[in-house]
Amino acid sequence: MSGRILLKLVQSDYLKLVLIVGLAFYLSFIPHYSYPYLVHLDEWIHLSCSNEIIKEAAAFGLTDPFKGGPPISNQLFEVGFHVYWAGFYLVSSIDWLGIFKYFPSIVFIITVLSVYILAKRQGFGWEAALMTCLIPTTVGIMGPGFLVPVALGLPFITISLFIAFYLRSWTSYVILFVLTLFLFSLHSATAIGLILILIPYILLNLKDNLKHSIGIILALVVPFFLAFLIVPGIRDILVIPTARSLLVPHSIPEYITIPNIVKTYGYIPISLVLIGSFLLSIKGGRIPYGILFGCLILLLMLAIYYTLGYGVSMMYYRGIQYVMLMMGIIAGAGLMGIRKIRLPLWFSSRLKSPHITNNLGNILCIIIVGIMLYMAIPTRLQTIYYRMIDDKDYQAFVWIRDNVSNGYKKAILDPWKGTAFTAVTGKNIYAWIGERSEKDDIVASRFLEEGCKDTAFLKENDISIVYTRLDCENPDLVEVQEDIYLLKQELIP
Repeated sequence: MSGRILLKLVQSDYLKLVLIVGLAFYLSFIPHYSYPYLVHLDEWIHLSCSNEIIKEAAAFGLTDPFKGGPPISNQLFEVGFHVYWAGFYLVSSIDWLGIFKYFPSIVFIITVLSVYILAKRQGFGWEAALMTCLIPTTVGIMGPGFLVPVALGLPFITISLFIAFYLRSWTSYVILFVLTLFLFSLHSATAIGLILILIPYILLNLKDNLKHSIGIILALVVPFFLAFLIVPGIRDILVIPTARSLLVPHSIPEYITIPNIVKTYGYIPISLVLIGSFLLSIKGGRIPYGILFGCLILLLMLAIYYTLGYGVSMMYYRGIQYVMLMMGIIAGAGLMGIRKIRLPLWFSSRLKSPHITNNLGNILCIIIVGIMLYMAIPTRLQTIYYRMIDDKDYQAFVWIRDNVSNGYKKAILDPWKGTAFTAVTGKNIYAWIGERSEKDDIVASRFLEEGCKDTAFLKENDISIVYTRLDCENPDLVEVQEDIYLLKQELIP
């Protein structure tokens, strides 16, 4: 009896899901596992913006956390992300380092499980969940290893697809509306990605289920118009510049070209995508076709940008994540097709190994999965991630946060470390690498390399804190802690 129960457990999805969830956590944790601090520049930016939400206790009317003045674009168009994590930080009492270290993997587990729920009704739930685990994380295209809006948006895409595919009541359209509205506040590119994915499914339902198509359209489009009403200046800041960018060809960084992405994702998963596409096209139906053509629209968008240079840069850079999410689902169908391979009865009856012949598909599936993981895991481990600060930097920033009064408001330091400085201390900086202002970067670097001697420069720019590991030879600066200098109080404007 116990053996039969054990066999049922092995054959069920539950044991597979435990292993798949473990794999998802492991692969997404790689960027953070040997480094206690935030990894990507964008993570430091989002931490700074979330702290600004807490500081101002409001989602709008914020100031730029790095330089003061008007809010930066991240604060306007990703405010939902910052509000969510600011609230979570206050409620959970988990420190920021813990949130940014472990929650990328937790979010990715939710993504993988949501893919399982979406694909299970089509017969390839655990296979799609497994293939989703292989979405890579790189510095150029982001990914599930970073706590960034595009990563948090992935489970919302799959949950929204499940609602659109399988639910029909008015409450489902309300839920889809709320999710889409949140996606617009979280990451507008992800919301647009969801709309692109659902366009084929909406069109497929126009003839026989017009009411359902209209419900989905309203749930997707109304939040877009609400964004115009809620976010001030969205027309001048986002819509017009985006429309203009469509008419201008863009250069594409070599590190995020499609061939490099294909190589990173893996040739075996790509092969499974092709098999899955064939099987879904044979199966037919609105949902299989909706999945296929939704992925195809995203691929077409990327192909146009890659070959001609026309399109929206953000949709290209982040759209790769949406494509790989859809490809993971389709690859799951391909893996299911291989798992169900059976030898013809007339052929298998001649063989003397019934266990092998009856389980040929399962054996092939195990071999393919083994080879995939054998190739994918070392590739993920060998991926290079930059590190913006070390232990000494972090301890210095914490000391400044805890010991330097609010009268010292602005600092100058290596622009590469400036974003992390603001995230930890809450103080403004003269230059930071994410601003893309090469002039300020050069000026800051030159000032530090020349021994911080120019007191007039400090006064002109309201700088009262200097952090540098280089020699600092200015008598107007007082070293209050190793590598930390404060402008003499009487010289502060």
